[in-house]
Amino acid sequence: MLHVAVVGSGPSGCYTAQSLVQQDPDVKVDVLDRLPCPYGLVRYGVAPDHEKIKSLQNNLRTVLEHERVRFLGGVQIGPDGVPAARLREMYHAVVYCVGAATDRHLGIPGEDLPGSWSATEFVSWYSAHPDAVDDGFVAGARSAVVIGVGNVAVDVARMLARGTAELSPTDMPQAALTALAASRVAEVTMVGRRGPSQARFTTKELRELGTLPDTEVTVDPAELAMDPAYADPSALPAPQRRNVEVLRGWAQSTGPRARHRIGLRFFLRPVELLADAGRVGAVRFERTAPDGRGGVTGTGRYEDLEAQLVLRSVGYRGVPLEGLPFDPAAGTVPHLAGRVLREGLVAPGEYVAGWIKRGPTGVIGTNRPCAKETVTSLLEDSDALARKDVPEEPLTALRAEGAEPVEWAGWQAIERAEAALGASLGRGIVKLPDWQSLMAAAHDNAP
Repeated sequence: MLHVAVVGSGPSGCYTAQSLVQQDPDVKVDVLDRLPCPYGLVRYGVAPDHEKIKSLQNNLRTVLEHERVRFLGGVQIGPDGVPAARLREMYHAVVYCVGAATDRHLGIPGEDLPGSWSATEFVSWYSAHPDAVDDGFVAGARSAVVIGVGNVAVDVARMLARGTAELSPTDMPQAALTALAASRVAEVTMVGRRGPSQARFTTKELRELGTLPDTEVTVDPAELAMDPAYADPSALPAPQRRNVEVLRGWAQSTGPRARHRIGLRFFLRPVELLADAGRVGAVRFERTAPDGRGGVTGTGRYEDLEAQLVLRSVGYRGVPLEGLPFDPAAGTVPHLAGRVLREGLVAPGEYVAGWIKRGPTGVIGTNRPCAKETVTSLLEDSDALARKDVPEEPLTALRAEGAEPVEWAGWQAIERAEAALGASLGRGIVKLPDWQSLMAAAHDNAP
């Protein structure tokens, strides 16, 4: 029987495990994760008010409860954990599904001022990621600028405008709920360097901004008109055409002044974050213009937008994993149909799937065909892989390396603790926000 380790329990890891056990009845899979909790970005990246998307956890749960799949959380691969080379000795094959763990930087002066954060850090905080820092994101802020016009940018803008009544029923950690309830942020501006027809958000996410209670959405008609595709969007792909139609509706409406205002701005490129009393106080943008080739060019005209909170949402980026080759330009592991390449040659028994394979692109469902391609490669190699001598029980070998895996019963104990915490606060399930509380709950396995 082939024994495969899948590193990462997000969608790409779970779909890889699912494809393996569906396609070969003689495969057993251990799904390893650094965190004691499964589901990756479905747990720690999907906004808490998006219950429908979060319900995908139920599909991933079915995979992890399969009789030939085992979840092993709290297992670090690489520095301060199990070396990648040692992990390869424990299994016939290892599939790395470690995602894209960091964010892209703007590379402009003032980016590191207090009050300037990546959207990833903000999302981790309100999603209760145990590595998140609670550093007063919204404390003292009256206005916020979100740099980027993708779905993550829409998420963080929406969270800043949501009220306590809408957030309390979610699984948002109590400290984040309390902080957002006390927030004085009234003005949120999302800014893109190109035009509305090139924005990356989906229409469903965009429309949701217009349904927020006591929130006005504004768009500058003059900026929309700068986009050559705005006047006649008929040639655009359907998603972009629908986005333009939504934005056109907002540009023509003049609703009553609301408690929160979300503004969408286009053709502005950030060039500097300006300090005020040692913190970020404004963002300086250069006006851009279409260059006729799908890009933009600077115009030499500048505009400052006040902001005591700046969230950059300009994309994720993969990071090197010790013991694996890495392409720093692409932020991915070099591969051939999912087979890891070392100096251009296939590395036997090593595979990748998900964002670390293809880059941070696509939606959750994009991981299915990506995982299937990798699994097809692995199973084509199975005869050679099966000849390798491996420990009969890799869990014993992992523990010998100092790992203390959180098994499925431990994760179920965390779920019970989160339900109990929510009940004590008069809410539904409330996430445990830190390593200490998660590990304490995981080791309380009494039903």
